[in-house]
Parts: sequence; C-alpha cells; structure tokens
Amino acid sequence: MSTETKVQEFAQFINGEWFPGSSGATFDVINPADGEIVAKASKATAEDVNEAVQNAKETFESGVWSKKSQKERTQIMLRFAGKIKEHAQELIYLEGISTGATVRKIGGADIMQLILCLQQTANMSLKYEMTEYLPVMETFGPNRTQLVREPLGVVAAITPFNFPLVLAMWKIAPAIAMGNSIIVKPASDTPLGTLKLAELAVEAGLPKGVFNVITGLGSEVGEALVRHPDVRKVAFTGSTEIGKKIMEQSASAVKKVTLELGGKAAAIVLPDADFEITIPGVLLGVFFHAGQVCEASTRVLVHESIYEPVIEQLAAMTEKIKLGHPLDPSTGMGPVISEKQMNKILDYIESGKEEGARLVCGGKRAEIQGLGGGFYIEPTIFADVTNDMKIAREEIFGPVLCVMKYKDLDEAIAIANDTNYGLSAGVWSRDVTTANEVAARLEAGTVWVNEWHVFRNDAPFGGYKESGLGRELGMQVFNEYTELKSIITSLTTENKQRPALGLIF
Repeated sequence: MSTETKVQEFAQFINGEWFPGSSGATFDVINPADGEIVAKASKATAEDVNEAVQNAKETFESGVWSKKSQKERTQIMLRFAGKIKEHAQELIYLEGISTGATVRKIGGADIMQLILCLQQTANMSLKYEMTEYLPVMETFGPNRTQLVREPLGVVAAITPFNFPLVLAMWKIAPAIAMGNSIIVKPASDTPLGTLKLAELAVEAGLPKGVFNVITGLGSEVGEALVRHPDVRKVAFTGSTEIGKKIMEQSASAVKKVTLELGGKAAAIVLPDADFEITIPGVLLGVFFHAGQVCEASTRVLVHESIYEPVIEQLAAMTEKIKLGHPLDPSTGMGPVISEKQMNKILDYIESGKEEGARLVCGGKRAEIQGLGGGFYIEPTIFADVTNDMKIAREEIFGPVLCVMKYKDLDEAIAIANDTNYGLSAGVWSRDVTTANEVAARLEAGTVWVNEWHVFRNDAPFGGYKESGLGRELGMQVFNEYTELKSIITSLTTENKQRPALGLIF
C-alpha cells in the first residue's frame, strides 16, 4: 500500500454546506507517522460557532427532523450506516493519515463500530418510550399523568484525537435518534474523518443543519460552543482536567452535561490465571493504539506467586509487536498523536526510572526506518511499581505498562480502587465465579473478566469518580439526549372531587 500523502484542504461543514470560515484562517493537520503536513483545516471563530448554532437551532425548530417519527429517523440513520460502509476505504485513509492509528484498528474495529452503533442505536430508539401514562391517581382528585420525552434542541459534542469517528458516533447516533440537532467539534489533530461523516449523513438524507462540524482550537471554538446560550447540552470525551472546565463553563446556564474522562485502569491477575490468554490480553489492554485509550489497562496487579514469570512473558511477547507506518497492514502499533504527546510520555518514563521502578523493556523513542520524523515510542514495561509513583497515579496516555505485586485479594482490590479514576478495570482468572466476585468490588463503570476493549452498543459505558458523569451507549443514553415532561390532566369537572381546593377555600 502506498504511504504517500498530499496536502488537502478541508472547510467546516455547517448547514449541509462546506464553509471556509469567517476569517479564512487554517491550521495544519500533521501525520504522526512522519511529522509531515497532510491537510489544512478551517480555523473556526466564535462567529462561526454562532453561525453553526443558529442554523442548527433553526433546523431543530422547523421540525424537519425533530418532528419526524422515530421510525422515519431510524430509516435515514440506517441509510447513513450504509453510506459509511460504501465509503469505508476513504474513511480509513483519512483516519490513517491523521490519527496514527493502524489500518488494522480502523478497518478491523472502528468502521465496524461506526456502522453497528448507528444501526443498533437506531433500532433501540424504536423501543424507547417517548410517551408513557401513569395509573389514574385519586388522592387530589382524579387525574391522568402523561410522561413525555422531548428532544433537547441543539447539542454540542467535543471529541478527542484517539477515536475521532467512534467517539463522535457515540454522541451523534443517540442525539439524532432523539430528534436533536448536533454540532461536533473534533480534536484539532484529527478533524478529517468527522468532516467526511457529516457529508455522508446529508447524502443519506439527514436534513441540512442536523449534523454540523466546526474545526479549530478547543480553547477558542470549544469554549465558545460550550458557553453558547442556545446549546442545551454538551457531550465531551477527553481529559479530566478539561472535563472539569467544561462542567464549570456549563454551570452558569445549567446545561445538561455528559463527560467521559480519564482512566487509570487496574487489571488484577489471579494466581490461577491462564497465561496463554492473560499475557496477550494484558498487552492488548495497554498497547492497543499505542496506549492512547482512556480505558487501557495501564496498571497490572500480579500475585506474588506468579509475579516474575508474568513479567518475563509480558516482555517476551512485547518484542513481537511490530511498529511501523499506520497504512502498512503488517503494523501492530503506530505512533502517538504528536511530538508534544510523545515528549510528555517520555517524561513520564523518566519519572518512573527516577522513582525506582524497574524498566523491563522499551523506555525510549523508537526509530523506524524511513519514518525518522514520526512520533514513535517503544512499548514500555515497568516492574516493581508502587501505587504512590507518578506513573501509577497519573494518566500517561501512551504505551507504558506498570506491573505491581500483591499478596492477597484484599490488597489487590485496595490498590485497584486507590485512584481518582474509575472508568474501567479487569480480572484475569480461570475461576469465572471468583473473578465476577472480584469485579463486583471494583470501583469502575466497566469491568472485564478475561477480556479487554470489548464494547456493546446496548450496554452503557461511563466512569465512576473523576472518570466521568453520565453514560454513553445502551438504552440509558437516550435519557441524556431528552427532557422529561409531566402533563397532568384533571379527569373531573366537579369541584367537590378536588380536595386541594379546601386548602384555600
């Protein structure tokens, strides 16, 4: 496969049209594999944000989408999924040249997840009760109460660089299924695929103005979007630090907010764990997508009886991971997203050495032939890590594994839960019953048993503690994109059947 790229120019996508932006300014999109500029994207302004919000609001209020039946919306969403399938290769290419993700990841997981998320969310929405009647109540006079779910209006989605398409779709699908209009602000490192998604949505029949994409810096465009008075909800995936700021910015207008934030997941390896399953599973958990995954298993807790054998086998299998160009199908791990992120990860590695962790393998920038400008880091394993070390406390967001020793199960669970995060966790054991008992004691929104990185669109995903607020996916997600109204109607015309009148008369 050719890895040559050429610089492309991308405008914003507002109200179903390509919009260059009010300032005409652009910013560079860099290929992490070689450090070269592959695209220029429109640099939005607060004025552009207002333009996008106003168009989205007008579209919503027109009822062209919000007043359609759930069945009608479902049909268009399914056509949208079909368009994604038709244009899969283009999406794979756009993601490959901008995210550093391998074609094995994008083609083997991301595109499939996009299609399934749209299809399954659309079909689940048909089972979601938008109207419900409560039993007649006689206490204060006979009345009928109707519960009505209504779309919010304009929704803002701010997405990260690691899974630009998938995490955008986790927000787009439920938002439009409920009749909202949405504005997506992708990470400035990775806007290309999301822009293409918006174009495909319109081709599939989604009315103009329902799905919009603005591109630019989060500190400028993202904040303007969050603070805009006509944005009724903000859905954000990213760091805990930025998530807290978004929560603060949303508070003045009491906006609905869902936050999927950082993680520092612990995977507990029980003494009876099957090494043949556990070793590759642990490595998938931490080195998939160069460790740039919020729910990665970055802390592995190993029982003292098997501690050294596990470390030895982890190191041996790590050597089999091939680093290379993301568009090369044989590549198992690509670069991290940027030079800035690479240097941040290398600083964490140095701190691990300084604090006394044992470097088992990796630990430095990787040199890939022909890709000298790429942002590659060797898969890195530290042993003898203690839970007070910086590498064990903070989210590194890179290919760095911390291996820790424990004596008994209570100690392992205490270490696993001793973190500000609670996005995910895991247990590795032949005894599934015991593993599930351990899972019940772990403080995390998702706990895997003998597995990692597996998601279902009908199961909610989100975090405990500082890992987030609210849930994505599952039937529960529709609650996040609707308002609940109670309509109470009297069933009598006689005042004597209204006891409440006696309170003042």
